[in-house]
Amino acid sequence: MPNSALDGGPDVHPLQTEGMSKPSASDTSSNTADLSWGAFSECGPWNLDRDKIAWSEHATVLRREARAEVPRLTTPGRVPPIGRLLTVVFVLGRAIAPWLIRKKLRRFASPEESRSVLSMRLRRAVEILGPTYIKLAQIISSGEGLFPGELVTEFKRCRDQVPAEPFDVVQRTIERDLGARLNDVFVHIDMTPLAAASIAQVHAATLVSGEPAVVKVQRPDIGELVRRDLRVMSWIAPFLIGRIPIAALANPPALVELFAETIVEELDFRMEASNMIDVAAMLHNLGQSRYVVPRPHPKLVTRRVLVMERLNGFNFDDVEGMKAAGIDTEDVIRTGMIAFMEGAMIEGIFHGDLHGGNLFVMTDGRTALLDFGIVGRLSGPRRIAFLRLMLGATTNDVKGQVAALRDLGALPADVDIDQVIRDLRLDQPTIDPTGLSGEELVKEVQRIVKSLLGYGASMPKELMLYVKNMVFLDGAIARLAPDLDILAEVASISMVFAERHGERIGRELGFNPDAFEVNLDSVKASLGLDSSVNRLTYRELQERRNLINKRMRDHIRA
Repeated sequence: MPNSALDGGPDVHPLQTEGMSKPSASDTSSNTADLSWGAFSECGPWNLDRDKIAWSEHATVLRREARAEVPRLTTPGRVPPIGRLLTVVFVLGRAIAPWLIRKKLRRFASPEESRSVLSMRLRRAVEILGPTYIKLAQIISSGEGLFPGELVTEFKRCRDQVPAEPFDVVQRTIERDLGARLNDVFVHIDMTPLAAASIAQVHAATLVSGEPAVVKVQRPDIGELVRRDLRVMSWIAPFLIGRIPIAALANPPALVELFAETIVEELDFRMEASNMIDVAAMLHNLGQSRYVVPRPHPKLVTRRVLVMERLNGFNFDDVEGMKAAGIDTEDVIRTGMIAFMEGAMIEGIFHGDLHGGNLFVMTDGRTALLDFGIVGRLSGPRRIAFLRLMLGATTNDVKGQVAALRDLGALPADVDIDQVIRDLRLDQPTIDPTGLSGEELVKEVQRIVKSLLGYGASMPKELMLYVKNMVFLDGAIARLAPDLDILAEVASISMVFAERHGERIGRELGFNPDAFEVNLDSVKASLGLDSSVNRLTYRELQERRNLINKRMRDHIRA
């Protein structure tokens, strides 16, 4: 147990007289009352009464204010924060210049070596630049398939190698935000964190009332640093347009805006705790009993401190451990896909940052979700557009899918949908990419990218989060269920949606749910399969991808 208050610490806060005493038997028996509305564990350390959560009334206002702040942070000013700008330019320049010289002198044995060296140097630069850039690297590290593999692999090292803050700094933050001495709130708190990330770190603890808990503590001055870095990024981004292929595809200013929308909401833990409540309620509404959300404490949540329920389970990569415990890993994947899609399409809310460190599998096979700093929210017309996009994928409605992308903001509002379909050749018969040469594959990718850029295509925040999560689930299938029949699962999930939500979907989209019919041709087309193919395991899909990637690499190398 660390020492109590720092010398000169604040006086005891009213928290010590409001709920911090040892609970009585009647209190303990009521700790499952919140199961009537939320997807929580059966034996809760405390009960959440949605009408009596001290911090919840501020969350909606805080979220609105955070979104309103984004344009101010991402509109380049006439003069950026000069000191920070010089630091960023110096660090990135020192990282890139040696690589650029070697490349011009043709000192790399292959394009893969070149990308690996650049990725390593960028990762080191990110670590020097600190939390904002580390957070960006962590987001990129979840984008396998969206970013170069070497960059993703290197940036994964940023997930668990962030230096922790000294415990005296952590203690000072807790005591200042809770307005109470540490020993008045916790009977024990581990000085060594369970994990340290870019925005915060997490410590195991036990409350004075006896409940085990986890304490998430924000790094000092992180809000000011993030905002300063966003202003620098927004000032640099326009100069990167067209300079490098990846930046050209991503549209640097739009990428900065997307990053800002994501990170500003993480700077106040009251919004994260509110996200936990909303996701738990969503999962309960959908009858998703295979997912568990840790309870945030009804009082011990502030801008920089979040006390929550402690849960335990298997690391998501521990396939052997799960199978030894009798857990059906295919069921874990299947449940994840359905819950994730249902949340977005039906309730308009979903966890926005799925990766191996943000969820684990409990001993009973249920999945616990962690870290709710990033949550996707689709409301009103945007949820309906997303619903149309997903439905079009199972009914082979190409025009409906492109129109839905337009309504989501991925394409300009005045875009000619028929012209987009013609330019992208979506009205043409499916071409199996495994039947193309490396040169043909590269040309096809270049043609599609050029067409999209010509239309001013962009990636809305919610769609980016959804795609990134699908990429994670794709990788999870490779580890947990490599022999899962992808086509059969898509058909099965489609029928689950029709049975559970057919009437609502029909009402919202204006069609007869009894006439709904799954057509997997567009799914097969997206995978480059002929319509006659009826079965495809994930293992077979990965073999196809590897072949395509090899041919493209061989052509580029040649």
